[in-house]
Amino acid sequence: MLIKIYPENPNTRQIDMVVNVLKDGGIIIYPTDTVYAIGCDMMNKQAIDNLCRVINKNPETANLSIICSDLSNLSQYTVPFEDRIFRMMRKSLPGPYTWILKANQNIPKIFKNKKKTIGIRVPNNSIPLEIVTRLGNPIVSASIHGSRPLEEYLTDPLDIKDEFEYKVDIIIDGGFGGNVVSTILDCSDGEITLIRQGKGEVELND
Repeated sequence: MLIKIYPENPNTRQIDMVVNVLKDGGIIIYPTDTVYAIGCDMMNKQAIDNLCRVINKNPETANLSIICSDLSNLSQYTVPFEDRIFRMMRKSLPGPYTWILKANQNIPKIFKNKKKTIGIRVPNNSIPLEIVTRLGNPIVSASIHGSRPLEEYLTDPLDIKDEFEYKVDIIIDGGFGGNVVSTILDCSDGEITLIRQGKGEVELND
């Protein structure tokens, strides 16, 4: 199902419909401030398994991240981190960044690798933020890729529908997406290390 939701003023009824699908173990495709992503309820293991099947990844080794609604929500799933990291995150969020942080016991075991870290995003897009807020849990997130040669990321919701309509429960048309991924910053050891330069600008001398 393809539904149109406007990021400037998400329709509450439509957001609630998406949330109900997630609560039932469904999978959605949704816009972020970078590329379109696929997601499910973090607390539903079967949904995570199904999501990984769609993107052809092993749940125990896939580089999945989670979407949180804000910095306070994010801190519920991480070990306390340095003040310098907190200041940088407060200045940068919401925004096009993935923060790798130490996970606490609130993260399901499926996410905990040997380092016990988790990638967390708070995208600057009101659609996923509203979904997470109303769901009450973070959503698992992975970027979606096109299957055609030289087509790394799908930006047109109609192209996404053509490729994923029968693989997911809802595709949210939030307008054309981007094709530049998030910037990844590893803060799991108390320092801020740039892992991947993406859309988000980085100043590490704060």
